[in-house]
Amino acid sequence: MTRTQASLKNLTAAFIGQGLGILISFIARRVFIECLDEQYLGINGLFSNILSVLSLAELGVGTAMTFALYKPLANGDIPVIKSLMRFYKRAYNGIGCGILALAVLFVPIYPMFMDEVPDIPHLTAIYLLYAANTGVSYFFTYKRTLIICDQKRYIATYYRYGFYLAMNIAQIIMLYATRDFLLFTAVQLVFTVLENIAVSMAADKLYPYLKEKDVLPLPAELFEDIKKNIRAMLMHKIGGIVVLSTDNILISKLVGLASAGIYSNYYLITSALEKVIAQFFVSISAGVGNLNAEDGDKTKLSESFYRVFFMNFWIMGFCFACLVCLFNPFICIWLRTDSLVFGMGTVVLISAVFFLTGIRKTCLTYREAAGAFYYDRYKPIVEAAVNLVTSVLLARVMGAAGIFMGTVISTVTVCIWVEPYVLFKYVFKASPKKYFGRLIMYTAVTAVTCGVTYFLCSLITLSAPIAAFIAKAAVCATVPNLIFLVLFGRTDEFGYFFGLVKKIIRGILNKN
Repeated sequence: MTRTQASLKNLTAAFIGQGLGILISFIARRVFIECLDEQYLGINGLFSNILSVLSLAELGVGTAMTFALYKPLANGDIPVIKSLMRFYKRAYNGIGCGILALAVLFVPIYPMFMDEVPDIPHLTAIYLLYAANTGVSYFFTYKRTLIICDQKRYIATYYRYGFYLAMNIAQIIMLYATRDFLLFTAVQLVFTVLENIAVSMAADKLYPYLKEKDVLPLPAELFEDIKKNIRAMLMHKIGGIVVLSTDNILISKLVGLASAGIYSNYYLITSALEKVIAQFFVSISAGVGNLNAEDGDKTKLSESFYRVFFMNFWIMGFCFACLVCLFNPFICIWLRTDSLVFGMGTVVLISAVFFLTGIRKTCLTYREAAGAFYYDRYKPIVEAAVNLVTSVLLARVMGAAGIFMGTVISTVTVCIWVEPYVLFKYVFKASPKKYFGRLIMYTAVTAVTCGVTYFLCSLITLSAPIAAFIAKAAVCATVPNLIFLVLFGRTDEFGYFFGLVKKIIRGILNKN
């Protein structure tokens, strides 16, 4: 199977699985709000964010592990793979135990992150179930990573979304039957354990050598490289968690648990979109890592980079316009109330955070596939500091909007230019001027396109909410894509993807 074929197979499985996952997530959230009140939404988001912060104990081992596996997998070097897997098994077992221990120590502290502790029964037990769900997942992660690095992500995807669908159905039944948040959380833990056991068994069948006992010590040079990458990735983990995983904590403490509950609805939508979009990047990441490991010439790598960046822009630009125009109408229809939405300024900022985070994906994917974590290791610390300070200061003036503005400021002032500079200097060995020119152009086109789309949507004045939403959705589906097609339809990048789509269609028709 070629890299392109493997990527397409991974991508197809991911999109189907993610589509089903999103559908059941929205149904489950609707049931959640019907059976429980807004405070439970806030607690759900808050505890998830707290556990994300505690996952710093992961130390960046996962990303370092992924990079280290590309070369031995490409070369079929089973002894090194076995050595790496034993090392990662021990590391992840320690990480899982560490997260569980930190979570227990955090029990007296978590109420400090709320402006007012809600009257929810068994609150500490619920928190500990969230902690257990996070901790136990690490005990099997190393085998899942081997499957993914071997360009067989579709296998892990089948298990992930099969169990995810079953879990949500079980949680829906549990909520209607008991309206008990504690049991709702316990169901999540049970399915996490079952999924990880199933993936572990699948890995054992795919790679029988994982059960062999004759494992050599990890080569000293490789071990030093892994340690170096882990130290660098720890910095990236800190920055990423502070910037992307503390919004609910800050909103809960500085604005209120009710606002955190409202934001959790927006977050459910953006995180669902991010997961769908992420499938495009994770599906190609193993191929990029394999290409980097096999080919010393960076020309092919650079060419593929600009193609992926073009697709990245198209997807993020389209999504940004859709979010700005459809966020509030969708939430009002979905949850049958207009009391769980933010003002338009806050909506634009949430959408801007989504766009700025997503447009960086190309640089981050190629950086991680090339293992270039070390060179910008201090960037996340600066980013986190800028984000935290600006978010706290602006939240006092702007409320929840100030927290999102802080994320926008830290991203624009730090990440947007440091990450490509490092990638081009240390991986492509070339100037990033071409990249920055395209980034500015793509961002400007996105802003103008969103403005045009929003203006056209504002002309729709149908009284029926569902009819108005459908009409606005039709505008959002048509206008951005038409503008992008007119502006970029003759570029080499568009021609590449158009040719790829035609090739796929011909392959499907020939099979039939």
